[in-house]
Amino acid sequence: MIKLTDLLVEGVRDPGIFKGIFLAGGPGSGKTYVAQQLFGIPDKVNVSKYGLKMVNQDTELEMFLNKYFGTVDIDDMPDELFKQLTDKDYDDYSGLRGRTKELSRTRLENYLKGRLGVIIDGTGHKFKSVKDDRKMLMEYGYDTYMVFVNTSLEVALQRNEERPRTLPRDIVEQSWSDVQKNLAFFQGLFGGSNFLIVDNSKFLSEKQAVKKFKMLMEMGLRKFLKKKIKNPIAKKWIKREKAVKKLDLKGMLKQ
Repeated sequence: MIKLTDLLVEGVRDPGIFKGIFLAGGPGSGKTYVAQQLFGIPDKVNVSKYGLKMVNQDTELEMFLNKYFGTVDIDDMPDELFKQLTDKDYDDYSGLRGRTKELSRTRLENYLKGRLGVIIDGTGHKFKSVKDDRKMLMEYGYDTYMVFVNTSLEVALQRNEERPRTLPRDIVEQSWSDVQKNLAFFQGLFGGSNFLIVDNSKFLSEKQAVKKFKMLMEMGLRKFLKKKIKNPIAKKWIKREKAVKKLDLKGMLKQ
């Protein structure tokens, strides 16, 4: 039987509400793998066991490929479309790359309007973009956290070469360099207690991976996900939502 008190807090106690986690790491860092291990995100599913919604351009790209080409594999992408994603001479907001950015942006905005918990998956090579997005989340009432996935340049290049369809070497090198330069800035922006560096340079067995990521969760990330919201904007929103629900319930009981 549903209690009236349960109806009062429905929504305001949704898993991950007002939690925003940023992922950063260049090509070959293994962000997807790390996210799956840390947050319990099944392959090809963009919702974690903590109720967080994953936001990245890959999701929109796969939807596009599936709709028009019947595949979600980037290796089957026509050469011209692949070039639009990887050629630095293409403007960020033209062609396929621009379209996937627009769609992922819309998805993020819809999640924020619902105050849903989010994981924003990006490379982190543009510090200002991350800073602006974090500011936007905080203005909605979110508490924020960053997981920085780190590898050596050698490992990043090796992983890129092992892919069926590689990115140009200069793009991998430039992206890796940009992300490394931003590391200290990210630490300063999020603060020590809301910032986690994951060294993903080594290959781990399944047993080693389970142990490692369990330890990483205990290093502050789980605490961040479970602790009460600190942002005063969120506190006001939750208080207002509870008051509205209370009035609605009183109206229902009078009928």
